[in-house]
Amino acid sequence: MLKLFRHLKHYRLLIALVIGLTIIQIGTELVLPTLMANIVDVGIVNKDMSYILRIGVVMLVVALLGAAAAVLTNFCSVLVSEGFGRTLRDQIYAKVEGLSLSAFQSVGDSSLITRTTNDVTQVQNIVQLLLRVMLLAPIMCIGGIIMALSQDVKLSLVLLISIPLLIIALSIIVWNAMPLFKSIQKRIDMMNQVIREGLSGIRVIRAFHRTNWEKKRFEEANFALRDNTIQVQKIMSLNLPVIMLAFNLSTVLILWFGTERIVDRDLQVGELMAFIQYASMILLSVVLLSFLFGALPRAMASASRIQEVLSLEVEKEEEDSEQVFFPEDVPLTVEFRQVSYRYPEANRMALKDISFSTQQGEITAIIGKTGVGKTTLLNLLPRLLEVESGQILIGGVDSKQIPFHQLRGMIGIVPQKSILFSRSIADNIRYGNPMAQEETIREAASTAQAALFIEEKEDGYESIVSQGGSNLSGGQKQRLAIARALARKPRIYLFDDSFSALDYKTDAKLRRAIRAELNNAVVLIVAQRVRTVIDADRIIVLEDGEIAAVGTHAELLQSSEVYQEIVKSQETGEASA
Repeated sequence: MLKLFRHLKHYRLLIALVIGLTIIQIGTELVLPTLMANIVDVGIVNKDMSYILRIGVVMLVVALLGAAAAVLTNFCSVLVSEGFGRTLRDQIYAKVEGLSLSAFQSVGDSSLITRTTNDVTQVQNIVQLLLRVMLLAPIMCIGGIIMALSQDVKLSLVLLISIPLLIIALSIIVWNAMPLFKSIQKRIDMMNQVIREGLSGIRVIRAFHRTNWEKKRFEEANFALRDNTIQVQKIMSLNLPVIMLAFNLSTVLILWFGTERIVDRDLQVGELMAFIQYASMILLSVVLLSFLFGALPRAMASASRIQEVLSLEVEKEEEDSEQVFFPEDVPLTVEFRQVSYRYPEANRMALKDISFSTQQGEITAIIGKTGVGKTTLLNLLPRLLEVESGQILIGGVDSKQIPFHQLRGMIGIVPQKSILFSRSIADNIRYGNPMAQEETIREAASTAQAALFIEEKEDGYESIVSQGGSNLSGGQKQRLAIARALARKPRIYLFDDSFSALDYKTDAKLRRAIRAELNNAVVLIVAQRVRTVIDADRIIVLEDGEIAAVGTHAELLQSSEVYQEIVKSQETGEASA
């Protein structure tokens, strides 16, 4: 948690103001009981009304000053805690945006959402408590002890019994509750994951009539969170009885021994009244600290989860990477040299000794069974994944020597899952190129075979895409994702199984349009269907993460058994030899 607190340095002035206002607030609270004692012991005993009124006015002024300081302290504390929370959320979001793909997947999107929202709120709340309680309670306790001693030293011995007992009891309660707070955050993670999967997969759930099963799954996560929270609250509910016992026991003992001292004329009534208030302040400060330490374990658990995200590895550029010039009039080449990659904690290589080259104006297709590493290969080019060994050369330059913004600025990628945003169709196409004009957007949509269905919509290109593209078909989403890449006009195109939701006619028209439109770019296509890659200049057949064969469709039909098996498996559906 201390590492997170370094972000508070931007609020140094406000924190200093909180400290000053807290001292003023506590000072006024400590003065009031003494003023009240003077009214009783001097004004009332001597029946001096002018004295009573004079001290009463002083008490009113002091009380108003204390109230103003309390309000300002709370306001400043909120400003600091809310600003701190905003800073943390900014830091986490920025970190998540820069995470390597493997680091992102190791945490999971549901957990990252929880850490950005719920966990930050827990830490934010503890900052506010610290500013209010951590400052107020010790000063109040010390000030109360000093003022109590000033009223009667012997009577102060009563506090030596009640305060240690209260501290011990509250410490036992907090100690037993601490392990449970961390498990609560994990239960929240689990519930968020179930909710996220249930909402994003609602069509599949209903199609397979698994609504009751998902409901039961949610209930299990929900009840687990409820039971865990109740268990914590059962323990923490002991706080109030213990506090009330300490207060009542202290009051009884003070009255008992205080009355005897009044009888012996060692103490006056006003002083006893003031002593009781000071004793209450001391006990209240202990109680406030107990509330703080009760909230602290959960905040510490949240802080460790936040720090875990902030310490994750981000994508790193090479120290000597710098802007590289690739002349437009020189054909661009992409070359893989003995490239290998292994996913973290995997037993075998996902890709092994991959070597091939392609150049501007060529279409290179990658085909193979599911799980052979086709998508992994594409993800290595924009460095969404980092090669374990070997090199990827672009224009003869190692991709690691090219800054991320330049490398990815050269690439237009159409991912396997078409991700669209809750904006207009035009904005989704413009996402890859914010400066794209209307003509560029329409041209990209036309090439992607999306113009017809866009223009049929009531608002055309200004039609809003629902969250996740739920108001579009799978083929429509794929074509918009392709149009988004085309609008960018990059020098390298990566199509990751981007034609799978298209019918054969649209697929063929799109491939012809791409062939005509992208003759000045490097094109890599990952596909499952042979029909999609049949016209490629080069087809790479992957098997078990290795290149099994390379050639044109006709050449592979003669030389590659693996390719022949793929073709035969699709003869009745997608392609024919």
